[in-house]
Amino acid sequence: MTARNAFYAQSGGVTAAINASACGVIEAAREHPDAIGKVYAGRDGIVGALTEDLIDTSCESPAAVAALKHTPAGAFGSARYKLKGFDQNQAEYERLIEVFKAHDIGYFFYNGGGDSADTCLKVSQLGEQMGYPIQAIHIPKTMDNDLPLTDCCPGFGSVAKYTAVSIREASFDLASMCKTSTKVFILEVMGRHAGWTAAAGGLASDEDGRDPHILLFPEVTFDEAAFLARVDECVKRDGYCTIVASEGVRNADGQFLADAGSTDAFGHTQLGGVAPTLANLIKDRLGHKYHYAIADYLMRAARHIASATDIEQAYAVGRGAVEYAVAGKSGVMVTIERESDDPYRWSLGEAPLDKVANVERKMPAEYISADGFHITEACRRYLAPLIAGEDFPPFVHGLPQYTRLQNVAVEKRTGRSFTV
Repeated sequence: MTARNAFYAQSGGVTAAINASACGVIEAAREHPDAIGKVYAGRDGIVGALTEDLIDTSCESPAAVAALKHTPAGAFGSARYKLKGFDQNQAEYERLIEVFKAHDIGYFFYNGGGDSADTCLKVSQLGEQMGYPIQAIHIPKTMDNDLPLTDCCPGFGSVAKYTAVSIREASFDLASMCKTSTKVFILEVMGRHAGWTAAAGGLASDEDGRDPHILLFPEVTFDEAAFLARVDECVKRDGYCTIVASEGVRNADGQFLADAGSTDAFGHTQLGGVAPTLANLIKDRLGHKYHYAIADYLMRAARHIASATDIEQAYAVGRGAVEYAVAGKSGVMVTIERESDDPYRWSLGEAPLDKVANVERKMPAEYISADGFHITEACRRYLAPLIAGEDFPPFVHGLPQYTRLQNVAVEKRTGRSFTV
């Protein structure tokens, strides 16, 4: 076998765990010099391939690569950019082939969510469609936990842990002050169409079902009257009410409560903040004093409170992608297969990309309580192992010590530029 180079890129919203997958890819590739020459990373995702802006990861020391495992965000830059179909923009695919040929790239590792799976699928079809065979493996990553055919998605466990810890701590704060101060606290979390992250807040509940009192999911139509009645009931009973709300909560007309009136690069509706919308509703209708927080980037960047399970799985799927490619596989996503809940056991598997791309896995009905405001025991059994364990980064002078790579550019060889 003649060794060929590999292309690796990060896509979509980054997480506290995606660099652990990058670490897995690079370390595993270095163990197969007979099959893989160098690993070139795309600067800013697939855009780096189109613009021939490649990073030579062989310039990084083993220690620097290992440090990726405890560093949040995307070490090589990420992008929200989706390739169109072959018939819609053939120039993009011709450009990819031009760059791949120029740098002898025979492996394509794409680390992202559902839209990224679609890009990886299209690249895997380059051989059939345009005569350039390449082995393309999708490495799952999404804090939304909405990829199908995998038990969970790397990046989610750490966000789930952040959510459960944050709402538990905020609830203690609120309970301390509610007699003479704030009565309602709302934590807004990410989750456009699937409520997994909000569900994770339910892990913070104690035996009497408090803290948080209410969870709001995109899968459950928002009922204003029922919501306000539950808030008021909790305040009268406990003196306060804590809420975790998905950003993607919708009303009976199917509209987002927080629709900002614009879309992102993937065509997704931009959301403008469901927490202030709910807070104003509570103030106007019930008169309760409130506070709210929008976790946003804080939750997905929170490597300091990452789940050990999540980091272990993120690293494993990166290594697994390389092993699958070396074994001759292509057009698949590495999956996590649950073998048991308690003790939690899992292994790696695979799923065909044409069954993964552009498919969202939402919360099943059996995970949502009958009243629509909380999680069931089945959901708790599913979620609990995913936040288990701590994997703290090293701290120096009281702050986490993260790494910044050299990101040495690869010399361009195609002789022409390409605009995206």
